[in-house]
Amino acid sequence: MTATLTPRPPAAWRAERGGFLRTLHAEWTKFRTVRGWVLAMAGALLVTIVVGLLGTGAPGPGGRGADSASYPKGPGGEAVNDSFYFVHRTLTGDGTLTVPLRSLTGVADTGTGRTAQGAQPWAKAGIIVKESLTQGSPYAAVMVTSGHGVRMQYDYTHDMAGPVGPSGKVTQGSPRWLRLVRSGDSFTGYASTDGSHWTKVGHAKLPGLARTVRAGLFATSPEAKQDTAAGTGFSPAVATGTFGRPGLTGGWSRSAWSGTQVGGNAGTSGSYTNTTKGGFTRTDGGGFTVTGAGDIAPVVGGPVMGVGFSFENFLVGTFAGLIVVIAVSTVFITGEYRRGLLRTTMTATPLRGRVLGAKALVAGGVAFTIGLVAAAITLPLAERSARGRGFHVFPVTSATEVRVMVGTGLLCAAAAVLALGVGALLRRSGTAVALVIASIVLPFLLATSGVLPPGVSEWLLRVTPGAGFAIQQTLPHYAQVLSVYEPSTGYYPLAPWAGLAVLCGYAALAFGLAVVRLRGRDI
Repeated sequence: MTATLTPRPPAAWRAERGGFLRTLHAEWTKFRTVRGWVLAMAGALLVTIVVGLLGTGAPGPGGRGADSASYPKGPGGEAVNDSFYFVHRTLTGDGTLTVPLRSLTGVADTGTGRTAQGAQPWAKAGIIVKESLTQGSPYAAVMVTSGHGVRMQYDYTHDMAGPVGPSGKVTQGSPRWLRLVRSGDSFTGYASTDGSHWTKVGHAKLPGLARTVRAGLFATSPEAKQDTAAGTGFSPAVATGTFGRPGLTGGWSRSAWSGTQVGGNAGTSGSYTNTTKGGFTRTDGGGFTVTGAGDIAPVVGGPVMGVGFSFENFLVGTFAGLIVVIAVSTVFITGEYRRGLLRTTMTATPLRGRVLGAKALVAGGVAFTIGLVAAAITLPLAERSARGRGFHVFPVTSATEVRVMVGTGLLCAAAAVLALGVGALLRRSGTAVALVIASIVLPFLLATSGVLPPGVSEWLLRVTPGAGFAIQQTLPHYAQVLSVYEPSTGYYPLAPWAGLAVLCGYAALAFGLAVVRLRGRDI
């Protein structure tokens, strides 16, 4: 005998939907007619804005910006460092530059009156083709780094590792030959250990690149990382590359080689020591020795960023607003237990899961609105204030700004649903509020304050509901840029949406358990 499933008639679906909408309207009416809850949510909005503005109203890291309140921007609109010493000539049309790099050395200023010998790992020297001497203009380069081998990089954000070569440092007896070939807007980088057998490092396209460009040799070095008892710091550093005679083919000008400090200074990712400046000298046999500092790379956050703010700095007040949101969302359910009103509610609506779902939509919807509006108000006001006082503001795309605003609303909504679920499970306001705050706000504060070891901070922001704060992060992580990538400097261990998913998972679990418990026992 075969059983057949009879589909539910449309009238039944409409009745069920109408029943839920009536329950939702009842819960919304209940929420908005309790003056204390409405005033508290308005207070959450206000405190998020005020704490955010006050938190960025004090002097920023390192004091007032010495120059304009904006970074140079690369071809993609990203903030960039573009500071290096450049020995160059004009190249029109296609051409090739081949040169042996015979040594790469470096020195760092330790700040104790002494210098530390040795290039930092991302110190680099090699060949670069650049559209102009203006910071942020398109480029393609093939280079040797002190600690990461041969690389090809272009337009600041792109980095390709070359073949694994012989171990040890570049020396007169063990040089690295580099070659960069231009064909239209395409560039190909090659490397060799003997100048005869070549291996491709990478390929790049720079659409719209000018026909006449600057090309030649360069050297640069970001600051050297120093781990001390007081924490991680950075010291000014320089790199020196010794090149053999360049080999040229194609549309090179007949003018002499000239030297330029691109950027005019060493930028935010490096600076010259007190005793060493950038420049170049000619060597016997037609080669060059080039010394430079800075970096050719995207700007990142943390200590290397220099003076300024990121967008998540402006939303520091979110944690304060969340405390109020959590408290109100918890009392939204526990208050009915305490007063014995939930039994009346369930009598009017016997489907207990429907009641809890309506409460979650009301609490989550109000919290989402609070977070979204607070972010939409705070971000432009704080950014304008920071720029007006001469501070750098790390630029973000419009899509990222929208993600941060909407994400802040979703963060508040998920926290509200979690609080509602925990409140329904524990039925005690104080205990539930303390537990949810301890699981969301406390891990965030401990991890980002720097009081915990980096490993512990990252663990907290992976496995606790506090991971949801990752939705607000805007600072990108680039492997080719030296920095301190830790929660205390604005870097979360999870991607923005992945972090929010962790919080949403906890909220869904708490809500599901609350529904099961509500259905399985007397009120």
